[in-house]
Amino acid sequence: MSGKLYAIGTGPGAPDLITVRGARILGQLDVLYAPAGRKGGDSLSLSIVREYLGAATRVKSRHFPMSQDADEKGVVWDAVAQEMAADVEQGLQVGFITLGDAMLYSTWVFLLARLRGRIPIDIIPGVTSFAGIAARAQLPLAMESQSLAVMACTDDDRALETALLSHDCIVLMKVYGRFARIQQLLRRLGLIEHALLMANASLPDEACFYRLDDLAPDRALPYFSTVVVNKRWRAAGDEDRCLTSNQGIDQ
Repeated sequence: MSGKLYAIGTGPGAPDLITVRGARILGQLDVLYAPAGRKGGDSLSLSIVREYLGAATRVKSRHFPMSQDADEKGVVWDAVAQEMAADVEQGLQVGFITLGDAMLYSTWVFLLARLRGRIPIDIIPGVTSFAGIAARAQLPLAMESQSLAVMACTDDDRALETALLSHDCIVLMKVYGRFARIQQLLRRLGLIEHALLMANASLPDEACFYRLDDLAPDRALPYFSTVVVNKRWRAAGDEDRCLTSNQGIDQ
């Protein structure tokens, strides 16, 4: 059997939100690469998929630095890509897991750039965090002719303001550490009543915040925090539409 590399989106967090195809592939892997946020640290994506792994699957946790140093990150990407390629060339079925979808704000794309054309690759899509948030909060992402923009809050204020003014629904990702700035921008543009923030969507400690105007600007938020804005959908006052993970769900 010839080797292949599978990039598998694990979804936003809950193990039962991984796709059927993703779960099937996970059970057939010889080797699984799991990204870890820090050296020796746990991998959230690994905890999501562990129940689907075959007994013989060998797990390789690899740390990807969250540095702004492109050279430092490039060295790691090069090394992991080379290791993956070697495994595939030995005829192994190799997996790489990533939160959400593999093609959206994912470390995977940097590995793809190094491996595409070298080895067989299959990418398994996953449920994005904002799709999970929209479903949990019952907040539409787009209706009829509405436009949708997905932005990273690492972008500058001018780009974020342009997106907020130009589109009907806007997803603001990577809010962690930047909430005060986003809150001020939403308030200035008169959009704060159309916004909600969800942290750790679908995880046991999921939290949903409406009335963002009432949140303290310096409030500590979890790393996985996202703001969704829909100009035709007034979020404030809809608290009952957003369940926490221990309400109304079969555990």
